[in-house]
Amino acid sequence: MTHLQFADSLSRLGTESAFTVLARAQSLAAQGRDIINLGIGQPDFRTPDHIVEAGIKALRDGHHGYTPANGLPALRHAVATDLHRRHGVEVDPENVVIVPGGKPSMFFAMLMFGQPVREILYPDPGFPIYESAIRYSGATPVPIPLEERTGFAFEADRVLERITDRTSLIVLNSPANPTGGVTPRAEISRLVKGLAAFPRVAVLSDEIYSSMLYGGREHVSLLQYPDIRDRLIVLDGWSKTYAMTGWRIGYAVWPDAALDHVTRLCINDHSCVNAAAQHAALAALTGPKDAVAAMVAEFDRRRAHIVRELNALPGFRCPDPGGAFYAFPNIEGTGMRAAEAQDLFLEKAGVATIAGTAFGARGEGYLRLSYASSTETLTEAIARIRAVL
Repeated sequence: MTHLQFADSLSRLGTESAFTVLARAQSLAAQGRDIINLGIGQPDFRTPDHIVEAGIKALRDGHHGYTPANGLPALRHAVATDLHRRHGVEVDPENVVIVPGGKPSMFFAMLMFGQPVREILYPDPGFPIYESAIRYSGATPVPIPLEERTGFAFEADRVLERITDRTSLIVLNSPANPTGGVTPRAEISRLVKGLAAFPRVAVLSDEIYSSMLYGGREHVSLLQYPDIRDRLIVLDGWSKTYAMTGWRIGYAVWPDAALDHVTRLCINDHSCVNAAAQHAALAALTGPKDAVAAMVAEFDRRRAHIVRELNALPGFRCPDPGGAFYAFPNIEGTGMRAAEAQDLFLEKAGVATIAGTAFGARGEGYLRLSYASSTETLTEAIARIRAVL
């Protein structure tokens, strides 16, 4: 019998439960069950037609070869232009690195700054790949607690008090997955001011949902703070804003000191990003934004609907999510733990949700529901959950 010698480091890798639940939901559907999936975090809209056509045209025009490891120059320039349009900041296109999705930038940051004896701060509840990649790097993950009382915005003082002489990186996410929390400008400014005392600590700001805000809230990009630009990584991309999850394309803005490192990581990891996808991404940034505005407006309507419906369920209490497309209701009143509720609603109601504990220990007592589905589908899902309760 073969006994393969896998590396011990693989045991430190976590997973993203949304894909585990998706697989279970698909298995039940294959058995003939009618399943509503509110677990996976992707827009239910098609990629806008002009973006699709740009990708097709690129293939027909013969863009079949390698591109620069950091991305097409025209695309990096378009990213810089778009960041100026949205955030009023100047970004050198040379600091933009195109990657296949959002996760490579996370992984590269953890590999750059994580090693044994170092600590990396990350939000809890937060996107599960943060903690997974931190552990894989060998560093110690240190959770930043996010609480319902603040709308799941991070508090600057609670971040700063967790910094030690071993801290090498802080991960921030606003608007946030899984909570929809949006951190206000005053808190971000307070954090940046406090970071002056810790000049060796880098910051990774995950701003992938930066175009999805509701109720008059504003997105405050950390790129707007010159004092930390020399140690700031900002992650963004096309997946959520342009309904391009399957195209696998994203980007990050890196500080000068990290550019050589991240370029070599790209070369070692994936060589370059799919050429046709880059041309499609270019069309997204330079073309009309009507579809984006329409998607956000529809998400806003769904947000209001699902929050109202969830708050009417016995034992549920749902705060108003400020961004992204997730509701994160408190279910402590049902008497169930998060994983128990997730399994019950999938198996008995045919509704896929994600236990809050999939996003960290502080997610106990919560569920994540994606409202990237039609209002009719959301109404049916809540009715099924109500019947089970």
